[in-house]
Amino acid sequence: MFMRVPRQAAASRWALLVLATVALSLLLARVGVPSAALFAALFVATALALAGLAPEGVPRGATLAAQAVLGVVIGALVRASTLRALAAHAVPVVIVTFITLLVSIGAGLLMGLRRDVDATTGALALTTGGASAVVALAAELGADIRMVAVVQYLRVGFVTATMPLVAAFVFHAAGHPAAAPRPAGLAGLALVAIAAPAGLVLARLTRMPAGPLLAPLIVAAGITLTGRTGGASVPFPIVDLAYAAIGWQAGVRFTRGRLAEIGRALPTALALILLVNVICAGLGVLLAHLAGASDFDGYLATLPGGIYAALAMAIAARTDVTFVLAVHVLRVVLVMFTMPLFARLLRRRAGLSG
Repeated sequence: MFMRVPRQAAASRWALLVLATVALSLLLARVGVPSAALFAALFVATALALAGLAPEGVPRGATLAAQAVLGVVIGALVRASTLRALAAHAVPVVIVTFITLLVSIGAGLLMGLRRDVDATTGALALTTGGASAVVALAAELGADIRMVAVVQYLRVGFVTATMPLVAAFVFHAAGHPAAAPRPAGLAGLALVAIAAPAGLVLARLTRMPAGPLLAPLIVAAGITLTGRTGGASVPFPIVDLAYAAIGWQAGVRFTRGRLAEIGRALPTALALILLVNVICAGLGVLLAHLAGASDFDGYLATLPGGIYAALAMAIAARTDVTFVLAVHVLRVVLVMFTMPLFARLLRRRAGLSG
């Protein structure tokens, strides 16, 4: 039975999480790992969760604030020239993005061949395009929400954990963040103070997919494209806090109990997650060549999950963030429109065969 951790013990767990994250973040930053705060937070939170020493969860307000800050960071980097270039390559971007979605659904259907996993649950469990949104869809479409949730967050955790290794050893991108950042100044503080709250209000009113990220991004991008921000950027301490909150949110989910919920399906899920990662990396290189982007941009754009980590990596490595963002957003939109229809077809087919 689930028991709430006493307040004093909860405070101790948070202190341990914060101190260990700061220490590992400083170490990773020293060796040149991009977005060190995010990856340190993920690793520390996962280790503590598996040891039964992590906090019960990250407060929802902190998670929303972190997503909003990341949205403002990206919005401040949006450039009209990149949007025009992206529009010129819209056809290959849409085609490759749709193929990545089909690859993840196909892997899910393979998982659904197991006797203990139905086709709808398998398809949703490995579908890329916003883990929280897919879990919400699972509840609406009658899938096994526990299986979908655990595999989705396992996928996000795997992608996020392996990303810095792939960046360093395959794309040799770890050294890019060494360039000195521009000072944020009061303009950067003003930008995040205006765009983040306004974006969260917009997200609540419109209920757009991934709203806490996308709505502040839209507001910040709109302000940036007016040319009146003077190239302002969000202060780095605020960015690091946001990265840490996002990493903690993903990491504390990996308790032994949650992994036990999917039982014998865990090895199959891990193997299929690895397979999808390899295929999507190849599709990313293809997309890069078709769209005139770098191979690393293509890899980040077609990553099967971990949108926050992918964008954080793109920001830190000073690559084309707008390109990476556009492909991820397109995939989220495709999932929201296609998965309900696909799930109903699977249910109808299962009913006929039954």
